[in-house]
Order: sequence, then C-alpha cells, then structure tokens
Amino acid sequence: MTVSSAFQAWQTAQAAAKTGDADAARQALKEGLAAFPEDSSFRNSAGSLFQKMGDMEEAETQFGKALALKPEALDIAINHAISLAGLDRHIDALAVLQRYEAEGSRSALYSSTRGMVARGQGNKVEAARWYDRALALEPVRPKALHGRARVALERGETDALAWFDKALSVNQGDADLWLGKAQSLDVAGDVVGARAIAESLVQQAPQWSEGLRFLAQLRLASGDRDFTSHYGDAAERVPQDPNIYAEWCGILAGLDYHQEAANVASRGSVLFPKLEHFRLLQATYIGAAGDSEQADKLYSTLELDTPERRLNEARHRIRRAEYSEADKLLDTLLTSDSESVAAWALRGLLWRVTQAPEAGWLHEQAELVQLVPLKRAGEVLENIIPALHRLHDNSPLPLGQSLRGGSQTRGNLFDRHEAVFQQLGDAVRDTVEQFRQSLPGHDSAHPLLRYRDLDWNVAGSWSVRLAGGGDYHISHIHPQGIVSSALYLELPEETENEDKAGWLEIGRPPPDLRLELEPLRTIEPKVGYMALFPSTLYHGTRAFSHQQRMTVAFDVTATQTC
Repeated sequence: MTVSSAFQAWQTAQAAAKTGDADAARQALKEGLAAFPEDSSFRNSAGSLFQKMGDMEEAETQFGKALALKPEALDIAINHAISLAGLDRHIDALAVLQRYEAEGSRSALYSSTRGMVARGQGNKVEAARWYDRALALEPVRPKALHGRARVALERGETDALAWFDKALSVNQGDADLWLGKAQSLDVAGDVVGARAIAESLVQQAPQWSEGLRFLAQLRLASGDRDFTSHYGDAAERVPQDPNIYAEWCGILAGLDYHQEAANVASRGSVLFPKLEHFRLLQATYIGAAGDSEQADKLYSTLELDTPERRLNEARHRIRRAEYSEADKLLDTLLTSDSESVAAWALRGLLWRVTQAPEAGWLHEQAELVQLVPLKRAGEVLENIIPALHRLHDNSPLPLGQSLRGGSQTRGNLFDRHEAVFQQLGDAVRDTVEQFRQSLPGHDSAHPLLRYRDLDWNVAGSWSVRLAGGGDYHISHIHPQGIVSSALYLELPEETENEDKAGWLEIGRPPPDLRLELEPLRTIEPKVGYMALFPSTLYHGTRAFSHQQRMTVAFDVTATQTC
C-alpha cells in the first residue's frame, strides 16, 4: 500500500481494526509511521489504536514519541501516563504527569489520571485527593467516581457504599462497580444484600472470575459446605471457557481440598484435551492429596515445559525422595527466574534434607531471622488493639490463605484512613529499616541479601485473629515479598499440657512434602515484638487451646531488582 497521507493510514488502520483484522491494522499503522515519522498527532492516534488492540508496549512507545515531538501537549502526556500505568510503570507515569501539574490541575481528565496513578503506586491518600479534585471540576466523571469509590473501600472509609451508589448512578452497567457495592455491603455487615448482588453478577456474567471468587468467599463465610458449587453451574452455562475450571481448582486447593481440586482438574482435562495445563493441575493436586503414583503417571505424560510445571514437579519429586531430579528442576527454574521465592523455598528444604553446605548460607546466617521490638510500641499499641478487634468482628476466613480458622482483615491495613493505622504503618517501616541495616552484607547471589542495600517498601499488610481450640496457620510462604513478618499484639497463655502453644515455627516443611525436618527456629512471641525473616522460609503457628492470638503481618518488597 502506498500511503499518501497520515489520515489515509489512520483510516485504513481504523477500518481494519473495526472488522477485527488486527494484523492489517498494525500493518497500516506501521506504514503510516514510517512515512510520517514527525507527525505527533498520528503517533498519538496510533498509540490509542494499539492500546485498544491490547498492545500496551507499542502504545507506550508511540505516545512517548508523540510527546517528544510535541512536549507542550497535555492530552498526549496524559495518554502516555495512562499507557505507562497500564504496564505497571506507575513511577514513570507519575514523572510524566508531574511536569504538567500547573496546567493539569485545572483538568478533570488530568486529575483523574493522577488519582489512578497514585492508586497504582499504593498511595491511597494522594489518590483520594486527586480524585476529589477531578470531581470538584467535573462531578459526574465516571472514571473518577469509580476510582474514588474503590479508594474509599480500600481505605475503610465509612461512606464507601455511598461512593459506589453515586458511581452507579452514572454508570449502571459497570460490573466492577456492582462488585464494589457488594463488597461495601459485606464490610457494613449486610451479608444478605452483598450475596444478592454477587449471585446476580454470577448469573449475568458466569465467566467473570472476580464475581465467582467473591461469591465463594461469601458462601465460605456463611458456612456453606459446598461453597464452590456455583463454579460448576457457571461452567455448564459457559462450557467453552476453561478458565472457570482452572479458577475452581485453585479455590478448592487453597483450603486443602486437594482431592476435590484434582477431580475438577480431571474434568477440565476431559473437556479441554488440548490444554495440558489441566493435566498439570491434576498432577499437582492429586500429589498433594497423597496419591504420588497417579501424580507420577500424569507428570510422565506432560510435554509442557513451563516454570509452573518445574515448580510443581519439584514438589512431587521431593515427596518421592527423588532429590536429584528435584534439584535439576529447581536449578532450571532459578536459572530463568532467579527471584522465584517459591523455588528458593523448596531449594532450601532440599539442601537441608540432603545436608548440602549451601543450606547454612541460604537461611542460617546470623541476623536473617530476628525478633525485634516495634518502634514506639508504647504509643501505638494501646489504640491499635481495640481498633483491630472491631475490624475482626466483621472479617471472614479468607480464601486461598494459610489460615485454618480465625479471621483476617480485608484489604491493605496500612491504607486505611484511621490515624491509628497510619501510625502503626510508620512504626513498622522504621522497625523494618532497622532490620535491613542489621543484616549481613550485600550478596548478589542470595535471594534476600541481593536487596540488602536497596530501598524497601512495606506492602500487603493485614491482621489475623486466631482463637484457641482449632485455629492455626499451616506452614506456608509469602511469594510476593522478600521479607515476611508477624507483629504480636495479643497472645494466649501456655498451660501445663501445651508446649510452646502459639509459638512461631520457622523452617518446618508443609505437611504435603512429607519431609521429616524440624523447624530451624521456634520463636516465643512477645507482645509488641515483631518477627522478621526471609520470605523464602516456610513458617507456621503451633496450635493452642484457649484464648486469642492476634497479629499484624505484611510483606516487604524492594523498589527495584538487581
């Protein structure tokens, strides 16, 4: 095709995109960009079309080049920031937007985008401020209302439900807004109202994983024994969607229903024979359920060569004491992804059971595991404990977590609007910084010490309340962080018949691995003290028979990788 103008190239690309011919649309854009490389408007339009077609990398490239050609264009800067945020590059997006703040603060679109970027960074206070600014300029701007409602829910604001109602008044067809309203009703204690909306969402969009998962959470909290049966109903209604079966497996396995998860995976494998992933899931879950022979047969039929397969087959080989094979799988996985917390956690257990000298380097160096006093504990704890109890009184047993009984607070605890949670977050950050500085020196090969000299962030904070007589944490890891934690706020008293009741065990393998290894360390909790340790260490809680145990936990991440 000979391109006579940028407009012609744009028309050709747009027409192709409307018919669903993405390849022809990309070709037309490519030819137009080659013919008219200095046309900032065309590059901006091309970026928008790439974005609509799901090519976020190319969209960001074109918006960036368009902005370089026309740096005074606020609309292009906003588009560039949105594309960066879509790639989870929120810091870069903020840097773009900050250059236009004087002009942009008079724009509802700019202000709403700043709110979106701040929320993506985890700065909910700034997000609320910018969304409020956008709505002051344009009170019924749908995306600003949506974002503000989500921030209200995430911060635990008492008017979250009102925000969702306001957002729905201008956008009744947004399923995520209805989900947010249901979540707000659940937080407010209106479980009946929340469930009615969740059931309606699942009926209208049976393939939507967020709706399916939320209904499962509500059903679990209400004591439904078969709390995932609606996944089966959804699968019957949308028989062509394999994701329903995959999600269904994960929900069941997350609460140790491994045999049931394997049965669902088996059904998925029959219905979708070309998707090897279901045989991998079946092998994974049936192995965890105890049938190593069947799992072995399934693994032997797989041609799938993915990190997930290597990780789960390594677990299987460890169960069968086939340590050399497990080591090869983990070595391959860590060669391609040296930051895999789950792989390092298994490697640590493997090195211990084979008595490899590297085991000491990985997890037994001095100061890697510490119990340290919380900074300013005297100022913080008096008010935080009753505030947490109020949250727990209406908090459920969560899906897919290590809890077996008890309750876990919703959302990110340190994002909440109440001052006591901000004070606790500040004290935790200061304590974590002291821990970072006390660690052994930087070691580029070590999964934690490679981050020793970077800036650390506290993320994913929550509180857990366990009651004696059956509530406990199974041995688990937190694969999203580099350091894991437990801040002790209330503890049960030991009795004569209970040895180390409620103590933290660090380094004991999960039961499904069938390894006879004792914990590397057991920590006696102390109120106002915080256990900090590498996220590559499995950890769990000893059972206790009476009273309550309440903690705050969080993950630590680094601002960049190396």
